[in-house]
Order: sequence, then C-alpha cells, then structure tokens
Amino acid sequence: MRSPDRVGLWRVLVAKEMRELMASRSYWLLLLVVGALVGHAFMTATAAYAEASGAGGGASALSQGLNPLTGIVVPTLGAYDLAATLLFPFVVIRLVAAERETGALILMLQAPVRFRELMAAKGVALAIGWLVAGVPGLIALVWWSGMRGHVHAPELGAVVLGHLLRGVMTIGVASAAAALSASAASAAIVALTVTLGAWALDYAAAARGGALETIAQYTPEAALRQFEQGELRASTVLVMLLLGIGGLAIAAQWLRVGRQRVERRWGVLVVVVIVAIASFASSRVHISYDLSEDRRNSFSRVDDAALGAIKSPLHITVYLAGEDPRLADLQRGVFAKLRRRLPEVEITYAAKGRSGLFERAGDHYGEVWYQLGERRAMSRSATEEIVLETVYQIAGVAAPTTRDDAAYPGYPLVATPQYVSVVFLVLWPLALAGCWWATRRRLIGAVV
Repeated sequence: MRSPDRVGLWRVLVAKEMRELMASRSYWLLLLVVGALVGHAFMTATAAYAEASGAGGGASALSQGLNPLTGIVVPTLGAYDLAATLLFPFVVIRLVAAERETGALILMLQAPVRFRELMAAKGVALAIGWLVAGVPGLIALVWWSGMRGHVHAPELGAVVLGHLLRGVMTIGVASAAAALSASAASAAIVALTVTLGAWALDYAAAARGGALETIAQYTPEAALRQFEQGELRASTVLVMLLLGIGGLAIAAQWLRVGRQRVERRWGVLVVVVIVAIASFASSRVHISYDLSEDRRNSFSRVDDAALGAIKSPLHITVYLAGEDPRLADLQRGVFAKLRRRLPEVEITYAAKGRSGLFERAGDHYGEVWYQLGERRAMSRSATEEIVLETVYQIAGVAAPTTRDDAAYPGYPLVATPQYVSVVFLVLWPLALAGCWWATRRRLIGAVV
C-alpha cells in the first residue's frame, strides 16, 4: 500500500487552516484596524517630514537629519508593532484553541498525519495571514516612493524582516498560551502578561546590565528596535525564530490529549530546554550587518579597521544611573557600536540608584572605566571620538588621524500625499467587506 502524497496532504492541511482563519471575525477586524493605523501613521509621518523639509515656506531642518528610515518607514510600519502586541495574539489564540473548545481536536488527532504537522500547518496559515496584513504598509511605502520619496532597499528590508519576525514570535507565544490555558480568555490574559513582563524586563535591564541586559535584547520591543535602526544581527534573527517555533512545539506537545498529562508535561519541558539551549548558543553568534544608509550602527571605516586589531575582551564599568541621559547616549551610540566591532564587550553598571541624585560625593559617579587586559583608563565623556581615543590608548593602537567618510546627504521632500484618509479609511474597509462577503459565500458553498 503506497504512503499518501505528503505534499498534497500538506497542502490540504494548510488550505484547511486558511479557511479557518478566513472564517475568524477577529482576523478581519485585525485587517480593518491595521489599515486605519497604517493610514493614520503614514499621514502623520509625511506631514511632519514635509514640515521639517520646509513646507509652507518655513525653515527646513538640516538635510542630514531628514532620513526616510526614521521619518517615514519606522513610524508608518510601527502600526504593526501595536497590532502584534494587542490584536494578532487574539487571532492566533482563536485558531489554536477553537478545535479544542469545539471537540474537533479529537477528530484531528485521528487524522493520518503527525500532530506536529497539524500545528505546523496552523503556523504557516498564521504567517500567511500576517503577510496579508502587511498590504496596507506596502501601499503606504509604494505611495511614498511614487511621491519621489527616497527608499534605501537594504534598511527597508531590515525593518520589514523585523516585523515579520515579530509576527512569528507572537504566533509562538500566543500558540503556547492557547494550548496551556483552560480557555481562550485565559490564554489572552497569559499573552498580555508575557507582553507586560517583557516591558518590565526592558525597564529593569536599562540600569542593571549584565545577564539581564543580554536577555532583554531579545524581548519583542528591543529586538524590533535593532531592525528599525537598520541593523541585522544573526543572533536576533535566530532567537526570534526559535521562540516562534518553540511556542508552536509546546502547543503541539500539550494539545495531544490522547497522551497522559505527565507525558505531555515532559514533552513541554524537553521543548523548553531545547529552545533555551539553542537560544543561548544563537546569542553567541557575533555576526552583524549595518544596512542603514547613514551607517548609524558603525564607526567610521578607518575606526572599524583600527578596532579590528583589538582581540582582547573589553570590560567597561559605568558609574551612571539608568535615568542619566549620558548613559542613554553611551548605550545607543558608542556601546552598541563597540559590541558590533569587538569580539567581546562586557559592561558592568556600578551605580546604585536610578537617578544619580543621591550618590555620595566620594563615589565615582560620572566615571566610565575601560579595561583591556591589565590596562585601564577612565573617561567621563559620552562623545564617540573621546571614547575611541581612550580605547586606543589602553589597547596600544594608533588612532586614525583622519576620518574621511562621506556625510549622509539627507533627503528632504516637501510633499504630502492626497486622499490618504479616503484610501485607508474608506476604500480599504470596502475592499475588506467585499473579500469577507466573497469568502463567506465560498465557505458556505463548501459546507453545503
């Protein structure tokens, strides 16, 4: 007896999950809200960009500061971060938990396929649904390009990839929550709790550093910020994929109701351990690409070459409180770039308070110590050039005499799109209504 056609069976499974997704009112609501959010963000971003470019006869900002990445792309696509946080989890929970609540899960367990294939089909259908939700963002970016707005493809690709992986993480977390919770309402609370916990972790890691800061780099918000800066880190991509796939694997283990509860618990534990080990190994992958056009994540090319001669780990001790603006400047600028360029950078935050207002005069508050091997030096500056000179000094490396990188030209544009509200608030809902009606008729016809 021949084995069934696995490819054909896989297509049937994905088609079945797509029909389930199309029958979900929460998914259509997601598409409707995303269109409104993207349209509002696009209108706001283009108006602010045009004003900074000198619209209405006003004074324009320096052209170097007019970057379409931060001015248009990031705020426009930022609507998807909000959707992935507050809307998309409900779509995932509904698709994963519906069969268990209706009893259809028992029938699916009797199908001639592995249960992990059933969960994988759900993951693929949800990923396709997330891609479809990206249509309003695509419309906005094509509109911007049609206005002769500048688009740098590599950095745009980084932002788009970040939002796709953000959706994958949401699929994993919400799938695990839907499987482990007793009801869809409980799963929604669990998913929201995970989101709040990630925010709290970001806040705590800002001042404490160490292992907490390393873990916080892979929270949804922190990971997405890396892509929004035009940086592509292999470690971040791998960890986000592992968390998404791991969540689906946890759901696949727990929803196999034909097994004993103890056996399912061990299955979940094994998945958690494997994902944790693989994520730790992935976090050690130091491969990073700066895809931003203005090289915001990199030092000048001559500094990159000079830093390449340093092979020892760099230890940094910071006596700045978490709310000190100098620490924020160092973290976003110099420290992030040093982590990209040097093989290993370890940062210790030694200040005790969050504000620095009550540090004793005898303490070292305000000092930043840099150490390579036995040599160390102190600096109080958050300026990139001074920090680099300090690192060169203790490393015994000759500092570059000139930095001849071309300045970022900037792309001012005095133009605002017309009829954006009509497209996103009228035509988009009408198109969704037509698609919903056609899909509903098709689903009813298939049942009949």
